[in-house]
Amino acid sequence: MDASFLGIDDLAKTPSVAVVVDVMRAFTVAAWAFAQGAEKIVLSGSLDESLALKARNPEWVTLKDGPPAPGFDAVNSPALLRSVDLRGRTVVQKTTAGTVGALAVKDAPLVLCASFVVAEATAEVLRADGSDSVTFVVTGEDGKAEEDLACAQYIARRATGAGADAAGFLRRAAESRAAFELAEGVRQGAHPEDVALCLELDRFAFAMVATPEDSLMVLRPHTAPSSAGHGPA
Repeated sequence: MDASFLGIDDLAKTPSVAVVVDVMRAFTVAAWAFAQGAEKIVLSGSLDESLALKARNPEWVTLKDGPPAPGFDAVNSPALLRSVDLRGRTVVQKTTAGTVGALAVKDAPLVLCASFVVAEATAEVLRADGSDSVTFVVTGEDGKAEEDLACAQYIARRATGAGADAAGFLRRAAESRAAFELAEGVRQGAHPEDVALCLELDRFAFAMVATPEDSLMVLRPHTAPSSAGHGPA
């Protein structure tokens, strides 16, 4: 498998397979939303779009980066979201990097959204797909976020069936700028346990696949055949 690792602005063409990585915190939060029972996640392009979707669908749950804000039900924190009952709900998610990256590759035939908590399940989907070329979109810090790059490289290794010691990749993520800023409270809308939750390897046995639905980019959990019986939990 030919793997490339690009920032959002480096995407010159639509890839055949895209894995959009945001460890801290968009796609860790998305996985937790599914674990809490969410049916689907609408990846929003702007705060205004999120509010418009909420106005048309008051029962939907809106979340964003940063501190709480009028019109939004939650913030982009896995620790704060894990106690929220989302059974059967639709979540609208807008973040600084993760959702932007997913929308940038919305025309790709296969779009996976990933973080460490769904790493192996994501690798399973890639192995089953058998594509010769996979583009990993490193969303944070203009493609330089160490936690996202480490996760992308780890998934790429696992997707080829190669043995990979996760410890080194997780250590790089733990020592990243994003981890420091979350731990020190630099980023608003965070919880002290967010970093630890973002570094839980394979916490969930499902991958997350994004597809266009009615002009929206919608993320849903996907259980690989070899993981049957281990859906969102």
